[in-house]
Amino acid sequence: MKIFYNRIAGQNLDRLAALSDGIFAVAMTLLVLDLRTPALADGSARFSTPLLWTSQGWGKELALLGALWVIVPHFLPYIMSFLTLGIFWVGQQTQLSHFRTSNRHLTWLHLAFLFIISLMPFSTGLLAEFITYRLALALYWLHLLLLGGILFASWHYAQRAGLLKDEVTDAIRVATQRRIVLYQVLYAVAMLFCLINNYFSIVILILLQLNSAIAPRLGWLDHA
Repeated sequence: MKIFYNRIAGQNLDRLAALSDGIFAVAMTLLVLDLRTPALADGSARFSTPLLWTSQGWGKELALLGALWVIVPHFLPYIMSFLTLGIFWVGQQTQLSHFRTSNRHLTWLHLAFLFIISLMPFSTGLLAEFITYRLALALYWLHLLLLGGILFASWHYAQRAGLLKDEVTDAIRVATQRRIVLYQVLYAVAMLFCLINNYFSIVILILLQLNSAIAPRLGWLDHA
């Protein structure tokens, strides 16, 4: 019997999960590179002995505090992106655990998903550098939309192709799709708050992500 390569390619879920873990780990690690040590405005040596109980010593301490305050906005995109990667890693791993097997098309869908994941450090750095720009926030939201869209497409395709395990019930199928759609809608609503202020949008996004992370205990959205 003739066997076509495309019918047997990409069936190993374990290799796909291993590749996913590696890319997520690298992306999460690269996020921190945007958090740089602040430079003091007076250019004083960082390793000089501080005179804590003199006006000069306190002045240096206050200068460092001011420099740290300047980079605070960089922490918000970092926190948001780390939560984003964690949420989508959990989402992808949940899907993989429900798949009985894979095929070439499903594997390439997840490779596209991982490609978007690998770009997260870039969109995070862009937002951190231009945090008050609506375009930077819009590109970040587009990033979230693409990730959610690919996960939705993956789940929908796996159902049509008969790749889900037998124990996956209709309730699980519906709940998985509904959760992806619901959070994408909420992300879009949060994005609209940038018309008032970008920081409002970012804080709302972080709150949504925190809810997703602790959903088993506090998740009114988890039952939606």
